[in-house]
This record gives sequence, structure tokens and C-alpha cells, in this order.
Amino acid sequence: MERGKVIPTEEWVERGKKGDSQAFTELYHRYAKELYNSIFRIVQHTGEAEDLLQESFVIAFQQINQFEQRSSFGAWIKRIAINKAISSLRKKKIRFEELALDPSLQDDEAIDEAGFELKVEAVKKAINALPEGYRTVVNLYLFEQLPQEEIGVLLGISHNTVRTQYHRAKAKIWKTLKEEGHYA
Repeated sequence: MERGKVIPTEEWVERGKKGDSQAFTELYHRYAKELYNSIFRIVQHTGEAEDLLQESFVIAFQQINQFEQRSSFGAWIKRIAINKAISSLRKKKIRFEELALDPSLQDDEAIDEAGFELKVEAVKKAINALPEGYRTVVNLYLFEQLPQEEIGVLLGISHNTVRTQYHRAKAKIWKTLKEEGHYA
């Protein structure tokens, strides 16, 4: 290997398919932080996120020969990690059903989003304060950029339930931010 030459991910994947342990190390270092963040947003627990990260890499490396590069390696392993995180939630018997809407929130209440500059920490805090089901839908939709239909399949709920939970979660976030004085 030439000094300073950056080896593309595809080449590391091919080396990994041949059992090159250096390739596994390199792939881990390239993707671990991003995957950890994705998993943590779903499970909200540091130790569990770390365990799921390791399990995701073990699965990916065991199945690396099945990876056909129809998508990027990063997208492929991220899908594994998200599925592991959702499976973990299911094992805890967290139900992704319609949650009762806070009676103080009105569905027809207009939420004017334009012109407000919200602090990132305030938004994170408001998202983290959501009930588990809402928070999971918001994280998968906004941060992982999964389509709502796919979220429904992953969570075992209908597309309409995903849409409703996302709408209600968004309303709760705005209500929390308003109550805390982050916008008038």
C-alpha cells in the first residue's frame, strides 16, 4: 500500500470478503461512530447502544460475502444496525401503537415553523422527552431518513399510524419548545 493513499471502502469490503482482518478494522473505524449515533437515537441507552453496535458489526462481517454492492456498504450496515435496535425495542415489549394525544394539543392548531431559530439542544431535549413510540418514529424519519412506509414495516404498524405518530410527535415538540420559551 502506498503511503498516504486512501483506499476506497469498496476495496476494504473486497478484502474483508477474503478474510483480511485489517479490512474489518478499517470498516469498523469508518462506520462505528455514525452507526452508534443511529442506534443510540433509537434505544436511548449508552451500554445497550454499544452492545448493539458490536452485534451489528459481527452480523455484517459474518455476512459480508452476501453484500453485493447494490447499495453502499454504509447503507447496508446501517440497515443492519437499525434493525438490531428495533429488534431490541421489540424484545422489551415496547408497543408501537397509537398513543393518547395530550388533550391540550389541538390537531387543527396551526404550527408556524417559519422564522424561528431553535437551539439544537432544546430540540434534542424535546425529542428525548417524547414517549418511546413517538421518539422512535421521529428518529427513524428525520435522522435516519427512512420513508414512513418502511418505518411502518419495521415497527409492525400501519403507514397511517406512522404518519399520525409523526404529526403528534411534532406537535408535542413544538408545544414543549413553546412552553420553555424557545419561541413565542
